[in-house]
Amino acid sequence: MASAASVDENIGSNPLLQDFDFPPFDVVQAEHVRPGIRALLKQLESDLDELEKTVEPSWPKLVEPLEKIVDRITVVWGMVNHLKAVKDTPELRAAIEEVQPEKVKFQLRLGQSKPISNAFKAIRESPDWESLSEARKRIVENQIKEAVLNGVSLEDDKREQFNKIEQELERLAHKFSENVLDATKKFEKLITDKKEIDGLPATALGLAAQRAVSKGHENATAENGPWVITLDAPSFISVMQHARNRSLREEVYCAYISRASSGDLDNTPIINQILQLRMEKAKLLNYKNYAEVSMATKMATVDKAEELLEKLRSASWNAAVQDVEDLKNYSKSQGAPEADDLTHWDINFWSERLRESKYDINEEELRPYFSFPKVMDGLFNLAKTLFGIDIEPADGLAPVWNKDVRFYCVKDSSGSPVAYFYFDPYSRPSEKREGAWMDEVVSRSRVLSRNGTTSRLPVAHMVCNQTPPVGDKPSLMTFREVETVFHEFGHALQHMLTKQDEGLVAGIRGIEWDAVELPSQFMENWCYHRDTLMSIAKHYETGETLPEEVYLKLLAARTFRAGSLSLRQLRFACLDLELHSKYIPGGSESVYDVDQRVSKRTQVIPPLPEDRFLCSFNHIFAGGYAAGYYSYKWAEVLSADAFSAFEDAGLEDSKAVKETGHKFRETILALGGGKAPLEVFVAFRGREPSPEALLRHNGLLPVTA
Repeated sequence: MASAASVDENIGSNPLLQDFDFPPFDVVQAEHVRPGIRALLKQLESDLDELEKTVEPSWPKLVEPLEKIVDRITVVWGMVNHLKAVKDTPELRAAIEEVQPEKVKFQLRLGQSKPISNAFKAIRESPDWESLSEARKRIVENQIKEAVLNGVSLEDDKREQFNKIEQELERLAHKFSENVLDATKKFEKLITDKKEIDGLPATALGLAAQRAVSKGHENATAENGPWVITLDAPSFISVMQHARNRSLREEVYCAYISRASSGDLDNTPIINQILQLRMEKAKLLNYKNYAEVSMATKMATVDKAEELLEKLRSASWNAAVQDVEDLKNYSKSQGAPEADDLTHWDINFWSERLRESKYDINEEELRPYFSFPKVMDGLFNLAKTLFGIDIEPADGLAPVWNKDVRFYCVKDSSGSPVAYFYFDPYSRPSEKREGAWMDEVVSRSRVLSRNGTTSRLPVAHMVCNQTPPVGDKPSLMTFREVETVFHEFGHALQHMLTKQDEGLVAGIRGIEWDAVELPSQFMENWCYHRDTLMSIAKHYETGETLPEEVYLKLLAARTFRAGSLSLRQLRFACLDLELHSKYIPGGSESVYDVDQRVSKRTQVIPPLPEDRFLCSFNHIFAGGYAAGYYSYKWAEVLSADAFSAFEDAGLEDSKAVKETGHKFRETILALGGGKAPLEVFVAFRGREPSPEALLRHNGLLPVTA
């Protein structure tokens, strides 16, 4: 008996099961995951039984109890998954892996509940349908569509097969991203001879020495080494852009594009299984292929997405061919022996040199102007100007998972809190996955209000992987890192400034996936806006502002190699669609053959035969972008067009900027998933979107006579 009682007692004190305003990120440990998630699922199972018994086609008897169930699993599983992304340990991994099938099983049961699905259909067919708000109609429509995509209409044996597929897909996605993380971690190159890393800037040397210290070379210094090079973004990018040692660039490049493609960490079989299972799932649901399943919940269709990608490809191609010519000529003029034979590990290096010579901009010399605290101040001031909000540090109010994580409160013009967010800025390669992302911690909701009167306030977390502070210097950011922070903050704003009280379509919930990148890409445009940039770009030691001529060069450099950069995204997007619409797993072509074929149309210099970049393509195999990578381009059209509303109003006219910002807040940031994204866009812009602004911003519009 004693043991059972102590288990109950432990469950009582399990931080995952506490009632909290802010998650107890500081105390959740791997050992809480198994008992916590199992106890939660048991509770939710009985809530679901109860709901199915008592369900009626009304908001209080259907949607409110459903939202509570959905929210509870989203929040608690979200906490655990978040910790895995920012504080990965073998123990946490093993615990999540063990309970994941149980969580998926519950989600399938919920998604395939006939009583719930029938109640939603009854609402849609009832005489009250017309009187429902637009947001409520969207919830009902979404739920009916989701239920079908979750297999609600499948008969017994087909449903069983569907559920097996879903379980296996979830497991494979997890395994895929773990392999990428482990393969990225595995590569380390110790360098002791300074000549070998000639050209690397001081920040990169400082980082490499810091890495060496953490690997036991306690006397490592930036000046004298030894240095450890890794495949983590800040390290990888600085080698590709600055290392004069061509063989070092080649070694690091080849390691990077072959991550997770061999040995125990080989993702090739996982890719084939994932594609095979997605195809089977599509067929079970009566779709021709998985791309059609994906598009069922998006703005675009497969044809529309392909049409846009082709339009952008043909607009980018000649410019990209010219980019390569320019690099050849420039490297030849510099006496480079490789000039006639430029290949992948030369492109970034010579692009940087050409950019420096053309615009006299050295990314590294810009860093001292972008200190992390200043960038955040400038970003918050911009948010105040555009959207009338104040963002204040609230460190200590909520528990955090690492000492570098900051916590903020967002207040409206009357001083009332409307949202909160965490920001975890720095790269920690030993425990944190690469990339940058925003996700919800909790979303806005009337039903889940904490005090019974006002809606529960949204909480977000933003995660980046920028260069950490070295020694007593603040984190000095590259311009790209500045853009990344603006990008993630755009996502956070849409989550936090929602005015939607229906939890199932508040913030980013219920927004079609290909519209989700609109606010994030929109915010990046402000990095090139003079007043905004000048308010951020202050030298961290002298306080002097970025010189005007450097700003003008940054502006000119914005379209530098725009054709090539556009094609890079188009390769990924076209490859993703091809694999999910036409590829036959186990057929005559391998996934790498498809990549080579797609790249002939989308890359001026085709990938190396041994390129295995697909093995680390987390976005489509472990991250929700399957048959959806085109969304970046789709939303870029929307975001460039949205920004052009500010250009039309006059960027120098502060009154017009404020008015347009207010309109943007009241439409694109406020309405959440409660209105179709095309209608939201038209409400803001007054017309449907056009790709012209994007091509103009990228300098890819054919010049008219």
